[in-house]
Amino acid sequence: MFYPEGLVQRKELAYLAGQLGSVEINGSFYSLQRPESYARWRDETPEDFVFSVKGPRFITHMKRLKDAHTPLANFFASGVLALRGKLGPILWQTPANLPFEPDVLTAFLGQLPRSTAEAAALAEAHDSRLDGRAWTETDADRPVRHALEVRHPGFTTAAFVDLLRAHGVALVAADTAGTWPRLEDVTADFAYVRLHGDTELYASGYGDDALDEWAAKVRTWRDGGDVESEFTVAGPAGATGPRDVHVYFDNDAKVKAPGDARALADRFR
Repeated sequence: MFYPEGLVQRKELAYLAGQLGSVEINGSFYSLQRPESYARWRDETPEDFVFSVKGPRFITHMKRLKDAHTPLANFFASGVLALRGKLGPILWQTPANLPFEPDVLTAFLGQLPRSTAEAAALAEAHDSRLDGRAWTETDADRPVRHALEVRHPGFTTAAFVDLLRAHGVALVAADTAGTWPRLEDVTADFAYVRLHGDTELYASGYGDDALDEWAAKVRTWRDGGDVESEFTVAGPAGATGPRDVHVYFDNDAKVKAPGDARALADRFR
């Protein structure tokens, strides 16, 4: 059990933040959150804590990355910028039935804000659904990073990797127990890893050997290197200097994620 027995739900984030350095906000994938929620999460965590925020499925699964300007404005007006300096990468996850269409992806990536100032300006274009509840300001101009997780086999090509590198968007290294493509090419000045289950999607935990293997890859990426394996489809990214590496466990069907995350973090302490 990760959380102490009897811990009330409203205190779970503060407890987690004392054990780990970051968490993914997944609720934003299903619906637009509110500024007061983001502000509360910001205030309940330590100064150096980081939130990655998952972009809405309305954009990735329903709009399928097309006609995304207003939905993007609504997303960034929903309170994301209220995280201030604790805002980490924005995660975009495409559905398994969305193939690699270079023109569509290029157009989408070109619309993504790369700074909080750009995000605030984009947020001003929100539609009437956000009237009275929009957050369209930033306390400072900071970089905004983006990461993309794909699930269609058509993305297993060097052309896709080159496109992400051209836009500085991180390719998510996603372990899905063989369900969807696993790609480990580095495409940005940071790396992003999602571990959905070692042998069973969303359910199985990661043993010591698996955690040691992932820890070795994280060290390589962190130190500016490339991991060359059966899961890379393009050439090395080249030296970029030290990188931030964001690793999240999504094997939560049997509550394996928090313990696995702490076990991996322990390998770096």
